[in-house]
Amino acid sequence: MTIDLKGRIALVTGASRGIGYFTALELAKAGAHVIATARTVGGLEELDDAIKAAGGSATLVPFDLTDMEAIDRLGASIFERWGKLDILVANAGILGTISPLGHIEAKVFEKVMLTNVTSMWRLIRSVEPLLVRSDAGRALLFSSGAAAKAPAFWGAYAISKSAVETMGRIWAAENTHTTLKVNMVNPGATRTAMRAQAVPGEDPETLPHPSEVAQKILFLASPELTDSGRMFVVRENRFVDFRMPE
Repeated sequence: MTIDLKGRIALVTGASRGIGYFTALELAKAGAHVIATARTVGGLEELDDAIKAAGGSATLVPFDLTDMEAIDRLGASIFERWGKLDILVANAGILGTISPLGHIEAKVFEKVMLTNVTSMWRLIRSVEPLLVRSDAGRALLFSSGAAAKAPAFWGAYAISKSAVETMGRIWAAENTHTTLKVNMVNPGATRTAMRAQAVPGEDPETLPHPSEVAQKILFLASPELTDSGRMFVVRENRFVDFRMPE
């Protein structure tokens, strides 16, 4: 299915590498102007080169998502330049450490929560007014299978992704009477630096490349999408619904 995003404005966090990088590239290939954010300037410049080579366009915004005031300024800048936002891909996140809950350093736990949860809320607060100004606002919030599985030793990360899922469901419910559609994405184990950090003994060649994930989730940014408040499981290539514990 061909996705036409010509004339649409997309914001992608964590766009300097991995899934964020390739999702930004796919959005640009489909015609969207991409606002790419990340901490790594070099990675953003490589993305810009790739987007230009594909005939697309991008605006690079290097900053750290833990800078809450910078998130606020980003929303204001998007409003001043474009007056709206059509697509949000909230991909940025950190792993923290793989360790028993009681052994996680306080500063590590707090940084995971700040980066993965608090910054997400701040981003939502900053760009929601822009997304609802679009005729078809679309938001993709990245979660993980760890949120539902609650695996031992993945405490900080899994807890943060559970919070992201709940936040996304609430946000979707609050926008049932607007054109904004909010969905969560579970990419599954993917050949990324974060996965290598979490499971260092794993053969990365056995995992899907992040470009494959990006291609599968592009439709979530389409104006034709009608689903909201759901989880798209990339490995299964389908939506699943949230439900109460049994």
